[in-house]
Amino acid sequence: MTRPPSALGFSPSRRRGSVLIIVMWICLGLVALTLYFASSMSAELHAADNRATETAARQAVAGGTRYAAYVLTNFATGGTVPVILNNQDYKAEALPVGDANFWFIGRDNDNTDTSSPTEPYFALVDESSKLNLNTATEAMLEALPGMTTDLATAIVAWRSTNSQVSGTADNSYTQLDPPRHVKGGPFETVDELRLVYGATLDLLLGEDTNRNGVLDANENDGDQSAPHDDQDGQLLAGLMEYVTVYSSLPATGASGSRRINIANAQTRGQLRQRLTQLGVDQQRVNQIMARAGNNAYTSVADFMLATQMTPEEFALVHTELTAATATNGVQAGLVNVNTASAAVLACIPGIGTDYAPALVAYRVANPNSLTSFAWLTQVLPAASLRRAGPYITDQSYQFSADIAAIGRNGRGYCREKVVFDTTAATPRIVYRQDLTAYGWALGAAVRRNPSGQNDTSA
Repeated sequence: MTRPPSALGFSPSRRRGSVLIIVMWICLGLVALTLYFASSMSAELHAADNRATETAARQAVAGGTRYAAYVLTNFATGGTVPVILNNQDYKAEALPVGDANFWFIGRDNDNTDTSSPTEPYFALVDESSKLNLNTATEAMLEALPGMTTDLATAIVAWRSTNSQVSGTADNSYTQLDPPRHVKGGPFETVDELRLVYGATLDLLLGEDTNRNGVLDANENDGDQSAPHDDQDGQLLAGLMEYVTVYSSLPATGASGSRRINIANAQTRGQLRQRLTQLGVDQQRVNQIMARAGNNAYTSVADFMLATQMTPEEFALVHTELTAATATNGVQAGLVNVNTASAAVLACIPGIGTDYAPALVAYRVANPNSLTSFAWLTQVLPAASLRRAGPYITDQSYQFSADIAAIGRNGRGYCREKVVFDTTAATPRIVYRQDLTAYGWALGAAVRRNPSGQNDTSA
């Protein structure tokens, strides 16, 4: 005889309850799995979007590199410097490449305001506006802001090929951990300064740890965030702000022929013919050559003063003159007085801190006079100009493009510095460095408004 279900201790309602509980646990598990996979897919989607925006930004940097090469090809011919004023030769802010935009982070060396800027200046950078580590004298290096006497001596020793000098310096390097040797050769990059004995990051970068030339919020808050700063509202820039290794003038001038060496009378004779070809009156040509005489000249500036050439006459031939003593005719390390900052100008003998601010002020007030460096006679005494002559130029053939880019919605930030040499017909990249790890360098305004449209917020 079959017992009724109740007799077995499992009523139909209890079995249904158990099934319901099992089903609910299964549903809960499925929901949890669904939520887990949804979260994973969402995270992967965001990650993929971030990778896409970074790729777009990287492509924008590549586009910025090509655009910089285009600008230099068309507007940096014969040693001229492309003009950014009112977008005259090129643009440097929020240039679109697809969904991304790029900027050229530059320097405003004509800024006479004593306060430190808090927003970046956008432009290509003239490498000849800086001191060349391979040619600057120890006294010139010592005049740089923040430089110490010991570090200036160490820099000269690092590049020196004199075995006695390098041998003495080598003692300091062999005691390091790990030990190494002094190079005893020219600097190949500015970042090589980090290997020089006594060159700390505080000296090299100062408070400008992202190397954008402006006072960012974290660089003026004391110890609240890195780096350590004095919270005085002034940017203490490091030595890397003022130095280069790339500046040099080629042996050929703007005309494509070898420059006329005015250092001695034998090679100077070509100038007579060249002035005549350029339409200078013959009587005036005779006066210029007669004043030149048989004297030896150490610089083009000295020759300009001796011949009493007018600014207009000098502008005709200034790109075709040289006083180079090197057999290859190349002049390395001359500072372009038309673009250098007051801090760099102050390092040049004959200019110093007495005349550097006046030179910058004159440049700002007379932009149309910068066709050569003949305008220096309006500010510098003749004796001072002769002292400065061997160290100065009015031409530039090396430029750097510090390109920062962001993708849509301000994401995917990346930054790369590219140095171009324009001595050949086509600009040639001589150095490339990824600066993304130095952090955001586009300022607060671009962070608020990544698209680059007019920012009306406070």
